[in-house]
Amino acid sequence: MNKYILPVSVFGTVFGVAVLLKEHMTGGRCTSKATLTGKTVVITGANTGIGKETARDLAKRGGRIIMGCRDMEKCETAAKEIRGNTLNPHVYACQLDLASMKSIREFAEKIKQKEQRVDVLINNAGVMRCPEGKTEDGFDMQFGVNHLGHFLLTNLLLDKLKESAPSRVINLASLAHIVGKMDFEDLHWERKKFDTKQAYCQSKLANVLFTRELAKRLQGTGVTVNAVHPGVVATELGRHTNLHQSQFSTTVLSPFFTLLVKSPELGAQPSIYLSVSEEVEGVTGAYYDVMTEKEPWPQALDEDVALRLWEVSSRLVGLEEEGQLKPPTEVQSRAAQPALTQPSGQSADVGAEGL
Repeated sequence: MNKYILPVSVFGTVFGVAVLLKEHMTGGRCTSKATLTGKTVVITGANTGIGKETARDLAKRGGRIIMGCRDMEKCETAAKEIRGNTLNPHVYACQLDLASMKSIREFAEKIKQKEQRVDVLINNAGVMRCPEGKTEDGFDMQFGVNHLGHFLLTNLLLDKLKESAPSRVINLASLAHIVGKMDFEDLHWERKKFDTKQAYCQSKLANVLFTRELAKRLQGTGVTVNAVHPGVVATELGRHTNLHQSQFSTTVLSPFFTLLVKSPELGAQPSIYLSVSEEVEGVTGAYYDVMTEKEPWPQALDEDVALRLWEVSSRLVGLEEEGQLKPPTEVQSRAAQPALTQPSGQSADVGAEGL
């Protein structure tokens, strides 16, 4: 028996070190013990991956969880599972298709009518490097779902968020914004050859620009808004990236990806952190790389581009015509100034999901 003790001990030690190393390299866990009793959280894309694990954790903290999903069968199944795991009966599945302005408006109207408050809005859903396609309203699929859908939803829920202040908005962004550029002359790839990687990067740059502009408009309201890159996470989002399609990537690169790529549970930690942590109370307009605040790439700091994106987005989703957007004096004064030249982007092959 003694001859087995050393090998087992060595294996256990190596395994333990590997687990700790992976958690360190992937950002670790949210350590906040904050509870959400009496608070309502709205999460988009919550039936799988990061969204589902975020919903599970926040349900454990006692929150009332509204899961907005396109696939209601999967959403109902996920909600039932979370209710069973957490013994929290207040976890609900609701229809939400971010590729449809009509669906978004219907979802937001239900929230406003049925929910007394919205304390946290997590814009989690997204598509990544999918084939060329258009939303129900004719927008590029990635720009439409990743940016315009959440832009509209957030604006429609702003009054409820303000009434519930202090409240928080979390936008799932990506490191991919560093190679994104806003092509305002052809946002939907109608004039140039479609490039799914650049379409994704453009949408993720839009997430950061939207976060910063919204933060300015919400100053003094008690509503904070931050963007976060969750890291590289093994979820269904990366199904179109064609990773590990070759023998080389499967046999040689897989061990490295296993060490660096997070599970959905670890991938959810940054969203959880920004939702509940006392450390970020009052912080707004920031960009987080996992759970560390960092300055985003220069093109994401351009206030004129952010303002132009807001104005274009509001027209595309129909908010401007409804008179729902009332910019503060500071924003109006910026709008009156000449626009700066748009920053140029550079090409890059962003191949790992979550980048």
